[in-house]
Amino acid sequence: MNPSHLDHANLVIPEDRVDDAVAFYRDTLGFDLEDLDAYRAGERPIFSVRLSATSLLHLSPDESFEPPAETNFDHVAIVVEEDVDTIEQQLTDAGVEIEREPRELKGATGTAPAVYVRDPFGYRVEIKTSA
Repeated sequence: MNPSHLDHANLVIPEDRVDDAVAFYRDTLGFDLEDLDAYRAGERPIFSVRLSATSLLHLSPDESFEPPAETNFDHVAIVVEEDVDTIEQQLTDAGVEIEREPRELKGATGTAPAVYVRDPFGYRVEIKTSA
């Protein structure tokens, strides 16, 4: 096998907090959402956050949601084009608490500045610059 990229990750969220997901991933972070209308119409069991042309973050609303525990989930890393100062300012302006201040972190494509935040459901999200 010769993998080229991560296609998607799937996060379970509380069924009654879809609006919180929309507010965080679309309104605060600025990502596009896909299939939200189809989810709300009962046509799909999930909706998605478009991260890039080749990757998605599926959000699966479920009434039996249990917040992530340190023993079963640590974080998802999302690479963005903005520099770390812009990322930090955008998050601060939106009232998002930065859990870990900017620092150089190693990932699949090398080391780059990144910050950690929590989404409304307790998932840690690493927002990493592309360079």
